[in-house]
Amino acid sequence: MSVYEKLKALNIELPAVATPAAAYVMFAQTGNTIFLSGHIAKKDGKVWEGQLGKNVTTAEGKEAARLVAVDLIATLQAACGGDLTRVKRIVKLMSLVNSTPDYTEQHLVTNGASELMVEVFGDAGKHARSAFGVAQIPLGACVEIEMIVEVA
Repeated sequence: MSVYEKLKALNIELPAVATPAAAYVMFAQTGNTIFLSGHIAKKDGKVWEGQLGKNVTTAEGKEAARLVAVDLIATLQAACGGDLTRVKRIVKLMSLVNSTPDYTEQHLVTNGASELMVEVFGDAGKHARSAFGVAQIPLGACVEIEMIVEVA
């Protein structure tokens, strides 16, 4: 099944690519490697604000991370000139989870994004990753994720 067939089977429609909110670009490419800037969690078109361990549950955080992954795939498609079949490998995800000092389930939150990458890209979606708890994320978002991808 192609990447596009998998997206359709998952009932995922890729959104429009976000525009940068500051002095950066949404992606940069060097050679066959694309670096995607951090994307923050959004729900119903608005920043999904909150802090894990305070007012956002692990299950909600996982859902937020999955939604971030959908946005990352949309940006990746733009970076690939509209052709996700160029993706050879999702190399790495780095996840920042807005969380209280005693919250320790950042890895479970990040699974929302990691699992979607494997669902969509199969073995090429298996990646290295980091999941950090942080004191705050821009605009109060609950999750931010960046990604590194190898393309053909």
